[in-house]
Amino acid sequence: MELEKRREIPANDAEIAFLKDSGSDFSLELTYYKDQRRFEQAPYEERVFDHLAFTVKDLDGTIARMRKAGVKITDEPFMLGPGGNRLAFIEDPDGTLIELIERKGG
Repeated sequence: MELEKRREIPANDAEIAFLKDSGSDFSLELTYYKDQRRFEQAPYEERVFDHLAFTVKDLDGTIARMRKAGVKITDEPFMLGPGGNRLAFIEDPDGTLIELIERKGG
């Protein structure tokens, strides 16, 4: 994967990076919180590792397939700002939060 973009998030004392697979439409979002020093799966409100994020082409279809498979949907699809990307959140079997993003314009 190649670095697509990277930026600081001063409000969270964090840094965010987007990696893109040059051979496909897949991308990976990584967030680094500078002041956090431990990693363990804590209760949701106390998590150090926040989430993974993946871009999907059809958010509604993806959520429907995951629901049918018994995946825990923590946040139903919603629009990020007026005319922005659509997002949803699920949890993996270990409770790791996963963000699904349907980019504006496909």
